[in-house]
Amino acid sequence: MKRSALGIVAGLVTWMVVATLLNIVLRAAMDGYAIAEHYLVFTLPMMIARLALAAVSSLAAGAVAGWVAQWRTWVPWAVGALILAFFLPAHVSIWPRLPVWYHLTFLVTLAPLVALGAILGQRMARARGARPA
Repeated sequence: MKRSALGIVAGLVTWMVVATLLNIVLRAAMDGYAIAEHYLVFTLPMMIARLALAAVSSLAAGAVAGWVAQWRTWVPWAVGALILAFFLPAHVSIWPRLPVWYHLTFLVTLAPLVALGAILGQRMARARGARPA
């Protein structure tokens, strides 16, 4: 049970760290993004970049959570559910400011992408010869 709890914490921390680092890169790389982020007035490329950032963060979180929890399949789903629970109120509050497709893409894919990250992480570990539990 300890490994499962640690896996959940590690997955959540990984999501936050990866998302934060990628957001810093996005602010530096995309003209006007920092201002658009402040006012929530994103262009289509900015919204796509934000969704890609969330996808990469979710995949990384799943891989780390799965690895720490020794590939217990429910742990990445728990991480995804917790991330969803965290972001759902925020998205409800900003719902009118962004397109519905953006909100739905972000929210609906969170948990499945975390779970996919764990699957891909386990496959990579097996390919490298590691013995997942």
